[in-house]
Parts: sequence; C-alpha cells; structure tokens
Amino acid sequence: MKLISVVIPCYNEEDNIIELYGKIKDIFKKLTHFQYECIFIDNDSKDKTVNILRQMALRDSNIKIIINARNFGHIRSPYYGLLQTNGDASILIAADLQDPPQMIYDFILAWESGYKIVIGIKEKSEESRIMFAIRRLYYKFVTAIAEVDLVRNFTGFGLYDRDDPYPYFRGFISDIGFSRKEIAYTQPTRKHGKTKNNFYTLYDTAMLGITNYSKLPIRLATIGGFILSILSLFLSVFFLILKLIFWKSFNMGIAPILCGLFFFFSVQLFFTGLLGEYIGSIHTKILKRPLVIEEERVNFGIENKKSCQDEKAIT
Repeated sequence: MKLISVVIPCYNEEDNIIELYGKIKDIFKKLTHFQYECIFIDNDSKDKTVNILRQMALRDSNIKIIINARNFGHIRSPYYGLLQTNGDASILIAADLQDPPQMIYDFILAWESGYKIVIGIKEKSEESRIMFAIRRLYYKFVTAIAEVDLVRNFTGFGLYDRDDPYPYFRGFISDIGFSRKEIAYTQPTRKHGKTKNNFYTLYDTAMLGITNYSKLPIRLATIGGFILSILSLFLSVFFLILKLIFWKSFNMGIAPILCGLFFFFSVQLFFTGLLGEYIGSIHTKILKRPLVIEEERVNFGIENKKSCQDEKAIT
C-alpha cells in the first residue's frame, strides 16, 4: 500500500485542528488502498494547539507532531515539514480550513493518473474583495516580470510526488518543469480564529517571489538611473542657456531645486531598498542555517529520528 503524507503547518489553530483532522480521516476511509500519516508542524503556538495535538496523537498513531523551538515563519516551517515526510507523495494543506480538505481525494486521483504535481488554484475567494483583488494584481505583476511561467493564485496547497527533488511550492514548481494538474477551488472564509498573516508576512512573501524569479526590477533601477541622469544633464543645459539669454529677468527660485532634490533622493532610496532586498535574499541563502530547530517530536519512529539527527549533523 502506498503511503500519503499530509503536512499541516499550524500556529495558534486550536479551534480548527480537530475538525480538519476529522475531515482528512474521513477522506482516507474512502481511500482504502492507501496508508497515510498526518504531520502537524507547530510553529511555537501560544494557545492550546500543542496540547490538543498531543491528545490526538495519543489516540491515533497516524498523527505525528513536530514542535518548533520558536516561530520560524510561514515559509520555512511548511517546507521543513515536507522534508520530514516518508510518503510516496506529500500533500501540503493549511490548518485554517481555508484549503478545502475534500480536494485531497481529487489530488490523489490525479496523481494516480500520472501527474507528479497536483495543485489547488484559488480561482475565487470569500475573503475580502479588496485583499483578493490585491493578491490577483500581485500575481499578475510577478508573472509578467518573472523569467519562468509562474502559477497565479497558488498558495502551496497541493500534492507533490516523492520523486520531485526540488523545493515544493509557489514559483519552484515552475522551475521543475514536470507536467502538473491544476484544480480550481473557491477559498472559504475562516470559521474560527484570526488570520496569522499581516503586512510584514505578506510583504515578505511578495518580495521573495520578485527577488527569486526576476532580475527586471534591479535592471529597471539601472535603466532608470541612466535615463534620469541624461534628463538631468539636458535640464541643466536648458536652464543654463535660459540664464545666459535672460540674465537679469530669469530667476528659477528655490522651489524647483527642492522638488528636484526630494524626487531624486526618493528614487535613490527606493532603488537602494530594492537592491537591499536582493542582497538580503542572497545573504539568507549563503548563511545555510537550518530551516527549523525542533524542540520535540511525537509519534516518529526510531529510524526517522536517526535520519533527522543525520540531517542536522550535515547541516
């Protein structure tokens, strides 16, 4: 029997994890020719999430828990969880019930038909229309400037074959080049709790997508700087000629100078910040720090613990 690994990143999801796991369990009751493991990777929750998971794991050996030593963010923790799976295929699903669990059945059917990657595309959403519109604009912008054909409205929710040796979600699947199946769904609103996303986490994700998959912004900085320098030269020559012709009557005043200074300083700061984002992305990669430091594991076998220790030693 093939093993399916379901990875569920969670942070302060005490109101959702029991219901989510119940739905996943019901799905695998129908998929009798598959075994499954459900790996919850907790990102240092401050509520009762870990206690609830411990109780669930005591009653069901299919539940495995990784408890992070601290909050390692919404990108590193899910990816690390995927690296700890033992299944023939791995499914990544959010703990907030906004990724419909019933789609797991469709993912597995598509996987059995030959697709190595099956992903959920958030075609519609019951969330705020403004937020959804902003997300769509972002995906269009990144797709337009990216060097690979990125998938729009994709959050990482999907199934990934074990043979895939590369990082799993968002833009990385476009780099891999395997044939994939896309299944559209409507994202429901949250039933319980509040979203853990804020401006910083959304900005972090957005800049990661831009800096990892496009050189266009940094090249626009170079082109823009060249164009502005030529424009400044022409303006300087133009004002010099006016002053020479109308020496006594021509008085430019200080206002245009101040406006010009503020404009050029703003452009410089913007592109310096953009350059910093690229440098920061490089810096993060060359440090080669562990994705996650674990505080505890629950229901993982001896073999898995040994492989984890070996992985940490290599890191």
